[in-house]
This record gives sequence, C-alpha cells and structure tokens, in this order.
Amino acid sequence: MKSRILTLFTAMALFAALAITVPTSAQTITTFDVPGAVNGTFPFMVIPNGTITGYYQDAGFLNHGFLRAPDGTITTFDVPGAGGSTGTEPISMNQAGTIVGYYSDASDTIHGFLRDRKGSFTTFDVPGSIRTTIFNINPVGTVAGIYRDASNVRHGYVRAANGTVRSVDISGGSFGTACAATCLNPAGTLAGMYFDASGMYHGFLRTADGTITTFDAPGAVNPGTWVLSINPGGAVAGIVWYSASVDHVYMRSSDSSFTTFHVPGAAGTEPGTINPGGATSGDYFDASGVYHGFVRTADGTITTFDAPGAGTGPGQGTISCCLTPAGTVPGSYIDASNVSHGFVLSR
Repeated sequence: MKSRILTLFTAMALFAALAITVPTSAQTITTFDVPGAVNGTFPFMVIPNGTITGYYQDAGFLNHGFLRAPDGTITTFDVPGAGGSTGTEPISMNQAGTIVGYYSDASDTIHGFLRDRKGSFTTFDVPGSIRTTIFNINPVGTVAGIYRDASNVRHGYVRAANGTVRSVDISGGSFGTACAATCLNPAGTLAGMYFDASGMYHGFLRTADGTITTFDAPGAVNPGTWVLSINPGGAVAGIVWYSASVDHVYMRSSDSSFTTFHVPGAAGTEPGTINPGGATSGDYFDASGVYHGFVRTADGTITTFDAPGAGTGPGQGTISCCLTPAGTVPGSYIDASNVSHGFVLSR
C-alpha cells in the first residue's frame, strides 16, 4: 500500500516496462497447520515481532481462533458463547497483542470481540446494531469495522479504547459505508470504501478529527475502487477495477498521487497490506486461475513466490495476507485437495 503523480496510462506503461520479477532464493517459507484443523488454517494478521493470528476450521467447518508465536508455538481460543455457523474469527492484532474480530452466538447473531494478550475477552455491539464486525485495531486500541442497523443498512464505525463509538457515513453512499480490511492507522485515520446507487465502490479517508476525503483510483469502472490497507504515513492500497474481470493494485500516497501496477503476466493482482516503508504484499492469479504470492518493494521490484505444497489447479495456490517492516509475510496456501494451510515467508 504508496506514492505517485502518474496518470493511469502512464503508470501502467511504466510498471509494465520496469517492474522486475525475481525469485525468492534469499527467503524461507515455513508451512504449518493448527492442531485440530480439519478444513483449513487461515492466517490473517502478523505484527512486527512475527506473531500471527487467524482462524482454523474443525470437522464441522466451525471457525476457532489461533495465535502463533514467533517460535511456532500455537495457542487456540474461542470467544465465550461462540457458536452458530461462524464461531470465532480473528481479523487483526496490534503490537500490544490485542486481537480483534467477530463471532457468532448460538442464534447466529454476529458480535465484535477484543482479546487481550492475557487471554481476557471483551465483546460488544454498536448501539442499534443487529450485526457488528471488527476489521482493524491500531496501536492505541481504537478499532474500526462495520455494523448493520435495524433496516439492514451498513455503516462504518470507530470505537475508542474507552468504549466510545462513533458511526461513520459518507454522503452519496446510497447503501451506507463499509470500512474494509486493515484500515486504521496509528494516527487514527480511517480508510474505507462506500458504494453508490449503481453499486460502484469509492474510497474514503476519515482523519481523527472527523474530516472525510473521498477518492477514486484513476480509470476505475464498476465495481470501482476497493480500499484494503493504510500505513502509518497515510498511504493507502487497494484494488482498482478496469472492467468487471480485470483488477490491478493502486497505491494512493499521502499527497493524493496514485500509482497502479500489476504483476507481469497476471490475470489479476490484489494487495494485502502496505507497510511503513511503502512495500506491499499480496497475491495474483494467472490465466489458469492459480494463485501466487508477491512482494513489491518501494522501488517497484516485484518478488513472486509459491508456498511448498500449493496446488496448481484453478482456485488453488498461494494467498498472502500482510507484510511486516522486516519483510515477513504470512498467508495460506490451498493444496491439490482444496484444503488451506498456513505459511510464513521470512528473510
């Protein structure tokens, strides 16, 4: 997720000509499965020290949380009262070790949760919500996510560490707003997206004082501009759609300039997160529908990789989720039997 003042066509031509794809010879990939995982292990977030959180699925496809320490030790957990069809689904974690996500209760209602580093849980619902989900937590404990009101309209929200909740709506968003994935930085700037009456998505930034800026990636057509990550400096990364089936990565810098790129030869490219140095990781799929991981450094160098054991059929392969300042990349790979497993790429 970075910096640029290039137009769409200039950016596409530049990166097609200059992007370099290199092998991962200097990197190590470790694969793992959570004990008890029958239908998959799904890492979702890594913090700078290499601790990973995510979820795994049991024989009944119910989700349970896990925490994997840098030495490979795995701790599993469930939110008290979790059940229904979703179970416990961690999504993000901050450097203090607080994990956030959402869970379903026995009646299948979705609620937000926070789990501190000692294993204590706090659960909550946005007032007036019939469904509360959390997608990110920043270093000071502010969380962000989506809730649905009694009319089933979606709204974004931010919840301060003291429990104060503020709803976020964007003028022109006919069906409410949606904060997506890793979208809250240490300064409290919220990055997200909303969609209009035609179903087209647009990006937005909301600073801690409530100032909202909306944007579209150059050349975007329906489904538009998806926002997936923001780094501490305010650079945003996401997906720009050039047609219903063609997507590239865009990065919007803090000065509002854009850069777009795709992995050479990819049929589609999707980012995970953008780190403080402006590097981004993600995955791309080839013409056969097989997924592969990539890391793009701030100078535009692209490294591609495949986890050992990744399948080579359509919908299989390697999917990365995020990137630390040191270049650690966790994610999941789908094997030839369509079962997901965890991996960690490290330098």
